[in-house]
Amino acid sequence: MEVDLQHVGVGLRQPHYQALLGSRPALGFLEVHSENFFADGGAALAVLHEAREHYPISLHGVGLSLGSAIGLDDWHLDRLARLVERIAPVRVSDHASFARAPRERDHGRVVHLNDLLPIAFTPASLDILVDNVSRVQERLKRPILVENLSAYLRWCDDTVPEPAFFNALAARSGCGLLLDVNNLVVNALNDGQEPVASACAWIDAIEPGIVGEVHLAGHAELDGIVIDDHGSRVHQPVWQVYAHALRRLGAVPSLIEWDTDVPALEVLLEEARQAACVQAGAMEISR
Repeated sequence: MEVDLQHVGVGLRQPHYQALLGSRPALGFLEVHSENFFADGGAALAVLHEAREHYPISLHGVGLSLGSAIGLDDWHLDRLARLVERIAPVRVSDHASFARAPRERDHGRVVHLNDLLPIAFTPASLDILVDNVSRVQERLKRPILVENLSAYLRWCDDTVPEPAFFNALAARSGCGLLLDVNNLVVNALNDGQEPVASACAWIDAIEPGIVGEVHLAGHAELDGIVIDDHGSRVHQPVWQVYAHALRRLGAVPSLIEWDTDVPALEVLLEEARQAACVQAGAMEISR
């Protein structure tokens, strides 16, 4: 059965460059990790320009460190701005996390950690995130999307419910939310909650108009912890929550993320078609 993929995209990863650009499947968009294309030239950037001729491109970053109290890295923001100017992406996004901090033993020298570290959900953290997001948007001359994180710890001073935190961030900064459904399920499982009910309640607490993109991915269990590893097909609870999200949000652009143990392109496209089928079913119920 033919399905409409106009609202579904996949991540453009190096193993699929030739196959995807050679066959050009009817996808709604492609998404890439921004930092992989910061160089001024080279083969990777040439591939991205070629992809942009056939598909809208969504730039998804992992290094802005939007939640860092030390502020943003000027070089990183400049490189992102240059890439945005070159590619004219349909969306730009990053995470509600931090990676930059001063290290006391190095006399306060700022270090960048290779991780997406969770922020505290407090009024002070909200102020920091609003300031940093606003600076990015002023530099890029466009609103961005901020993704909810899969977090493996919580801060003892958390006082603001996570959905309320994102609602306030969007209201104050003008940004949108990149809703990662898999992250909601992962966090619920690690908290010992029923994943579908917990994730659906989270979505019900979000202002629908702020969601600009949805992410779907696989997860794995490792030593008793559920890891958001993007290394397998989307799990059934995630599909259930996704259907609920669509009934509440409408047909939001949705991405199949697969970043580890990357399969053949056809497997990725099968997941994209499944997402389109869930979209069609949710929209039919909503009518």
